[in-house]
Amino acid sequence: MDQNRVTPKILPSTPSAVNPPLLIGDLLRSSVRMAGENQIVYRDITRLSYRQFEQRVHQLAHLLTEQGVKAGDVVAVLDWDSHRYLECFFAIPMLGAVLHTVNVRLAPEQILYTMEHAEDMFVLTHEDFLAQLEPLAEQLPRVKGYLLCQDHPAPVSTSLNLIGEYETLLAKQPTHYDFPTFDEQAVATLFYTTGTTGNPKGVFFTHRQLVLHTLAEANIFQTPGFELLNRNKVYMPITPMFHVHAWGVPYTATFMGATQVYPGRYEPEMLVKLLVSEKVDVSHCVPTLLNMVVSAEPIASGKIKLDGWHVLIGGSALPQGLAKKAHLLGIDTRTAYGMSETCPLLTAAVLPKDLAESDFDTQLPWRCKTGLPVPLVDLQLVDEEGQLVPADGETVGEIRVRAPWLTQAYYKEQERSEELWRDGWLHTGDVAVQDERGFIQIRDRIKDVIKTGGEWVSSLEIENLISQCEGVAEVAVVGVADARWGERPAALVVASTPDHPPCLDQLRASLLKAVEGGRINKWAIPEQIELVDAIPKTSVGKLNKKLIREQLKAADPAAS
Repeated sequence: MDQNRVTPKILPSTPSAVNPPLLIGDLLRSSVRMAGENQIVYRDITRLSYRQFEQRVHQLAHLLTEQGVKAGDVVAVLDWDSHRYLECFFAIPMLGAVLHTVNVRLAPEQILYTMEHAEDMFVLTHEDFLAQLEPLAEQLPRVKGYLLCQDHPAPVSTSLNLIGEYETLLAKQPTHYDFPTFDEQAVATLFYTTGTTGNPKGVFFTHRQLVLHTLAEANIFQTPGFELLNRNKVYMPITPMFHVHAWGVPYTATFMGATQVYPGRYEPEMLVKLLVSEKVDVSHCVPTLLNMVVSAEPIASGKIKLDGWHVLIGGSALPQGLAKKAHLLGIDTRTAYGMSETCPLLTAAVLPKDLAESDFDTQLPWRCKTGLPVPLVDLQLVDEEGQLVPADGETVGEIRVRAPWLTQAYYKEQERSEELWRDGWLHTGDVAVQDERGFIQIRDRIKDVIKTGGEWVSSLEIENLISQCEGVAEVAVVGVADARWGERPAALVVASTPDHPPCLDQLRASLLKAVEGGRINKWAIPEQIELVDAIPKTSVGKLNKKLIREQLKAADPAAS
């Protein structure tokens, strides 16, 4: 029970007054007014005006209603980032149904689990995923039909119960649907987040939560020191739309009426083509995807310029080395922080006025910090006893939060939900420090903390230092078992140019300089540094540190 709750005076409303609920459909209606001549673009295939897009949302609602979809039903979508997916972001919740964004990169058994657990009754699928769904269909008896999505409609052979092709059936529907009004606490979206153990966890959000998140994100994207997006900008996601609604930005970009470009499947050549041809201003992605783009030959060599491209980084810490590499190519990088359970926005690296007016080298560490809590987010750092830690830039605590858009539970998972929300705060599992300006800097995930000889070592700090060494494209640092010290840091490094890998002796010398400068302790220097062709990633492109630890353990059984 919150001891600070009071009962203030509440005056009665005029009987004829209306206090409308916060519903996703209101974001769409606002967007058409704001967008003007702006467009929604899909690859080099489709261009829509905002008014055409709105009509297609209405047509999709008619099509789904024809198939028996009603309020409360769960509709699954398996597609690449597309205008179709954006139409589903609106049409399905606006019916009062629930949009289940399926992570298409999960293993088949995990896809089956999420679709069973969600109780999907209808499925929209791109033809690329037919082969994945066919062996699962008999185990999904609740699914009443499948709607095929194709970039270029053509006959297909499949055992699935297809009702037809998306564009063909959409064209037959009326362009206006009389959407219902309902409680803003109705569930709008559902997706599944994977952890290190157990089955994926269902995370859901209501209309109210998504509208408030959109308004907060729109606010922060236009804040001085963080200006990213408005209706005069061109936006293209490089975060899958199945992953926390592509961080909620498609809702925000639509609300603002910005030009939007959807790249479909993430293919480096297509991404670069669209960045140039559509003059994309802003994107967002995890660091590994940004590294993939800036390492592409035409960009790295300077043949193609991306001057003025703004990239919001999340999902993992932005290494200063990658931020420098992007800056040299004219790319502006900023960070934000959140997690699947938080919709996701919690903090953003909004530069104070004095820093915003300074040079890049001065700004660099601040651009890469986790940032300041955004409006309406109550964020605290606490120790193991739940006591607040001082904002001294040194004392580490776990991040716990409250905000109007945090998931209130895991879907059908009471025990896991109680663990997430213990003591009335959502516990993130991230440990961080906070400085006197209020800036948060994550030091690590609790599960990734390296404890060596009783001392705590931040894998992110070591990664950040190694990333700035010449010849390093990617780096991951984890703790491996050590008979003497408990754990020792180990690093995997990917070379920027395989033919000229970084010198490991020089890399260690660079870390020794950081020791001499007091930035790290000598026991933080990894004894084991391996050059590898690639570093394992999760289904959303993050470093898969659990798998890295397992692989290193298998390679050296004596360390276990």
